[in-house]
Amino acid sequence: MSSSSEAIAYAVIAPDIGSDGIELSTQDLRLNLQKGSDEVKLETLRRIIVSTVNGSPQPNLLMPIIQYVMPSRNKQLKKMLHFYWEVCPKLDEKGNLKQEMILVCNAIRNDLQHPNEYIRGSTLRSLQKVKEPELLEPLIPTIRQCLEHRHSYVRKNAVFCVYTIYQQNEALIVDAPELIETFLAAENDATCRRNAFVLLCNVARERAVDYFLGLGDQVTAQDELMQLAIIELIRKDCRADSPHRSRYLRAVSELLGAASHSVKYEAAVTLTALTQNAAAVKATASALIDLIVRESDNNVKLIVLDRLDALRARHEHVIDPLVMDLLRVLSSPDIDVRRKALRIALEMVSSRNIEEVVLLLKKELTKTVDAASAAHQAQDKGHEYRQLLIQSIHACAIKFSEVASNVVHVLMEFLGDSSNPSAVDVIAFVREVVEKFPDLRSSILDKLLRTFGDIKSGKVFRGALWIVGEYCASVDDIDEAMRQIRNVVGEVPILAAEERLLAEHSAGAEGDGSGGGAAAAAAAAAAAALQDAASTATAKAAAAATRVRADGTYATETAFSASSTSEARLEAVKSASKPPLRSLLLLGDFYTGTVLASTLVKLVLRYAELTSPQAGAEADAASRCNALRAEAMLIMTSIVRVGGSQFAAAPIDEDSQERIMSCVQTLAEAGAEADELRREAADVFLRDTKQAYAKMVEHAQKKADEKRARETHVVQVQPDDLLGFRQFAGAGGDGGAAAAADEFERDLTQATGATEAARDDFISKLQRVVQLTGFSDPVYAEAYVNVHQFDILLDVLVVNQTGETLQNLSIEFATLGDLKLVERPTTHTLAPYSYQSIKATIKVSSTETGVIFGNVIYEGAAGTGTASAGDSKCVVLNDIHIDIMDYISPAYCNEAQFRSMWTEFEWENKVNVSTNIRSLKTYLAHIMKSTNMSCLTPDASLAGDCGFLSANMYARSLFGEDALANLSIEQLDDGSIRGHVRIRSKTQGIALSLGDKITLAQKVAEE
Repeated sequence: MSSSSEAIAYAVIAPDIGSDGIELSTQDLRLNLQKGSDEVKLETLRRIIVSTVNGSPQPNLLMPIIQYVMPSRNKQLKKMLHFYWEVCPKLDEKGNLKQEMILVCNAIRNDLQHPNEYIRGSTLRSLQKVKEPELLEPLIPTIRQCLEHRHSYVRKNAVFCVYTIYQQNEALIVDAPELIETFLAAENDATCRRNAFVLLCNVARERAVDYFLGLGDQVTAQDELMQLAIIELIRKDCRADSPHRSRYLRAVSELLGAASHSVKYEAAVTLTALTQNAAAVKATASALIDLIVRESDNNVKLIVLDRLDALRARHEHVIDPLVMDLLRVLSSPDIDVRRKALRIALEMVSSRNIEEVVLLLKKELTKTVDAASAAHQAQDKGHEYRQLLIQSIHACAIKFSEVASNVVHVLMEFLGDSSNPSAVDVIAFVREVVEKFPDLRSSILDKLLRTFGDIKSGKVFRGALWIVGEYCASVDDIDEAMRQIRNVVGEVPILAAEERLLAEHSAGAEGDGSGGGAAAAAAAAAAAALQDAASTATAKAAAAATRVRADGTYATETAFSASSTSEARLEAVKSASKPPLRSLLLLGDFYTGTVLASTLVKLVLRYAELTSPQAGAEADAASRCNALRAEAMLIMTSIVRVGGSQFAAAPIDEDSQERIMSCVQTLAEAGAEADELRREAADVFLRDTKQAYAKMVEHAQKKADEKRARETHVVQVQPDDLLGFRQFAGAGGDGGAAAAADEFERDLTQATGATEAARDDFISKLQRVVQLTGFSDPVYAEAYVNVHQFDILLDVLVVNQTGETLQNLSIEFATLGDLKLVERPTTHTLAPYSYQSIKATIKVSSTETGVIFGNVIYEGAAGTGTASAGDSKCVVLNDIHIDIMDYISPAYCNEAQFRSMWTEFEWENKVNVSTNIRSLKTYLAHIMKSTNMSCLTPDASLAGDCGFLSANMYARSLFGEDALANLSIEQLDDGSIRGHVRIRSKTQGIALSLGDKITLAQKVAEE
């Protein structure tokens, strides 16, 4: 690993073997260098470079390389030589430059004077990685001459060569700033000028500022690389109190209109760091939005959207007028970009622009159902986009009541949508609007009842029936509701109607077979459609056989069985066209039938209340109420009867039958002269369910208000508040005010993990230390495991506990799971009782519990007189288990999303509950804390103590993986808790890892 003052770089090195898989000895390598062709020399030199990087420098081959490889004119060999000069040991044991390097220096000088500009330029690039001043000093005059070369490729590499030499050995080129400033003034090539400007920015910022000021209004005329370098200069120079801030602001503002997307993005980021002026913030937001619209890369769009969201969070309501410009992003075909853009736009919506936003969303919603764009929808996931638009309009309408009336009727057109999630979102929206806005109930109910015949989904039907049962408050509404229910249920009793239809179909079939009279013809005409539907099934029911006639010819004999024909007719009756709700009931959706029964009870009871005995109309009102009640009971009993018949795709379940029969019993008792029973039934059906939903809506609104209050920070600065200086603040000091002005530096610290490192104190580091070997082992090792986003950093402390020198000590790591070793730790020599810190980096690619294992290999020092001198020894390390909790964080999703993912995910892990915790809620809190999962079940649903608890939990990993869990537990009579936790995920690893974590957490709780 490099020192802290140098940039950390990683290299993945291949084994020191060739393509033939044979490892060559030093003598073979020397022979190949001496007598081989250019291709053989190239492969041999590559082997030597790999061996050198792996810790076997082979110094005996330095002279053969100088003798036999360096004189070659092959450009590939020269390029490989540059790599070799970079890694080969250039110093002897005393730290002086080897004598052989004089020949190398002479060859490099010749390459710097070579007539081929490619060789000159590549040599200059390789010299940027050479750090020995004794080797560089004789080359300085030649490098300075390359600054005047005719070809720009040589000049631009010469500038950066001067830059690296001046940074590492300033005494070699003392006048580098003056030299480059003169070069910059006379240079015409754009890349060369940019490189020279970057040099001045880093070593002589005052000269770079002077050059920038000399450009005047020509900043926008520069090329892209120069503009980026200018932005970098402005960002660095403004960290101090620069007198040129106004000029910088004007330049960055001009660069917001640059043609280059990268320049526009950097200018926007820099402008927000320079000033917090509202006009500048708006200009920055406009530039970012324009960049999102014009950029074709979806990943770039998402990154810029994140930047825009952060800008909106810091400057609330400043960029709200740009919401319509942001909605232009909806033209992007990527659903993730659309989703993020709509989420940001909903935060920017205010009472001033809500009407325009909703109008645009309505137009987008209309486009999704345009028949002309059907092919585009199939490619663009039109159903998912439609659902997203419906959810956005829902949020707008709930937040701003003035637009609810404008959008609710438009959305109700999608109740019959073939996309079930979209229709479910619409009915949920309608239900919430009906509850929150009483003035709209009448028109919404009228529209809802007129769309009953278009509804196809059972879940949508259940929502619509519940709305009708709760909010039909007048006699006319109830009459209309009953009429629409009759239309969608069809003829009742259902079983009798289906049997008659089957009998008519059978009679029609017999009439056709006998060629009978008018009665048979009439029956056949009545069942014509059913005969067409049954023709295919009847053909399949026929049994065909081949027979031989008397004359020797073949014929096909077909026999129809009575049972096959009857089954075909039954299938034809089932497949005939029926009203929508009747079709759902015959397909086995009796849960919807229970909702229909409950709705009928509510309508009948409310009708009885509205038509209570009045003067002169008592007999008529009672007669109408009895007729309505009888019809409702007939519908409910017919559902139960058809559920046990052959016409239903699946028999009615016991719960549904019991629920429907309890509704029938309620109506029967309510019809008797028992006012007390009628009042109790009315309280349960007409008031309790509505109050429960009202409380649920109120609870959701309260949570939304609390979340909005947490996100809304009111900054109040008092006159006697302390001023925070970042330079004087310690690790725990208040440097937030100063750090907020330097956004680039804050992003840099977050990207490099400095924030995480500063947050970890000594105690937390001790908790992450893992002992790898025993105290009695000759080599003691322990590792500090630091998990940072997608990397695991291992800092291994190795202690030599013997009185001997250990040579070639190295640590060999191996991994299980989706872990990958990025670099191989280098070898070290440990003196007696000394220690060494060895670092390793491991890449993580998925959320799965991984294991890191390995061993320490070392050799005894030669000449120590011990029997083990030169022998290789091995110490096995303990396993390091990577905790999955480092990659999982609590997240939130709504009930529909949870149910959709629960159905979609195929991997499930069921963990039985076994703990000594005596409280259901305490156990839930313990599991949430142990697994980093959030509870999706509302607090109102968890209130009280009934001995049972069921809760849904959700978490999301750093890699975008979803983890779902359902906790179902009960408390037994002895106070113990029993039940299970079901975990579902898209991948097997996360389901198993979470299950192991829960099992381990239960054991810890027991202890």
